[in-house]
Amino acid sequence: MMRRRAKCPAEITLSVIGGRWKVPILYHLFQGVKRFSELQRSVSGVTQKVLTQQLREMERDRILHREVYAQVPPKVEYSLTDLGKSLKPVIDAMCEWGGVFATGKQPPDSVGFSLPPTPLPRKAPEKEFRQ
Repeated sequence: MMRRRAKCPAEITLSVIGGRWKVPILYHLFQGVKRFSELQRSVSGVTQKVLTQQLREMERDRILHREVYAQVPPKVEYSLTDLGKSLKPVIDAMCEWGGVFATGKQPPDSVGFSLPPTPLPRKAPEKEFRQ
């Protein structure tokens, strides 16, 4: 699949970690090496097929390493590469922002971080009255 040229660095980041399951997968891999079944239990709601697809994409983008052990039954472990580990501050910032957004409160020690004011309810557009 050919990727279109990104207009800003944030788009590149989103092309790597975007999607429904990649951030939760990263979140759990920050805690250490995981087997496929551990990830499937940790990331509730993801199907085996989708988890496999997401892990392959992340491996292709070099943010995780897949280690296959030659044994019966097969054993596969997933861990973050150094490139994947470098995403930790990004994911931490997303978690912090999401927590603040969910509560609607302003963090006390934020510098340059503010939530927009709560928008006013939208009024129905008034019809122009012509005589």
